[in-house]
Amino acid sequence: MRPAVVSTRSAERFAERVRVRRRLTRRRAVVAGSVAAAVAVVGWVLLGSPLLALDVDEVVVEGQGTVVEPTHVTDVVAAYDGVPLPRLDTVGLRRQVLGVPGVRAAEVTRRWPHGLRVVLVSREPVAAVPDASTGFALLDREGVRVGSAQEPPAGLPVVDVPLDGDARTITAVLGVLEQLPDELRAELVGVSARSRDTVRLDLADGTVVEWGSADRSALKGRVLLTLRATEAGRSASVIDVSAPTLPITRS
Repeated sequence: MRPAVVSTRSAERFAERVRVRRRLTRRRAVVAGSVAAAVAVVGWVLLGSPLLALDVDEVVVEGQGTVVEPTHVTDVVAAYDGVPLPRLDTVGLRRQVLGVPGVRAAEVTRRWPHGLRVVLVSREPVAAVPDASTGFALLDREGVRVGSAQEPPAGLPVVDVPLDGDARTITAVLGVLEQLPDELRAELVGVSARSRDTVRLDLADGTVVEWGSADRSALKGRVLLTLRATEAGRSASVIDVSAPTLPITRS
């Protein structure tokens, strides 16, 4: 038998296919290398370079109110100075900011390329409570002590309650203050309570209001305003709205 004969044209086609496969392999290797290099550069820019690093001078603090000292917040953030923003743990940073005295809530967001925006909800004082050691303790609406003062700040009602007594007493008083109509709040000069059921308001004209508990405070406020618009209410020295559907006036 005669040996198989491979035509010259077939050999050329085979060699061409080999060359094409080699070119594709080299091209794929070049593309893969370029992609890997690009990813490495992007990763370095985002995670390792100073191009997106935090600059504490570009940190904005908002909502500090009258209680929170902004420098205390920036002191917390300063520990992360120079950290690339993509690597910054904003959730963990927010938890640290919540530990700053006077902060009730906080939100931390990135401000590209180098800053942060920290928005605070501060614990604003709503009542001043006499305190033998400091003069007056300033409490927020949740009963948390947010400061002290030798004299009660202007516009802040003085609340005569035992600081070390039943916490429910303070909670009741603060609940009444929160629901008090603006017209009555403007006339308020003092609040006192010995228990959560014996809240009493002192108004600027000398009228004493026996409020009782914090229950049904919205209704009690409306009843009190209605009574003070009547002759009996204007001449009363004591108005008892502890049972708002059966109010009592006493001269």
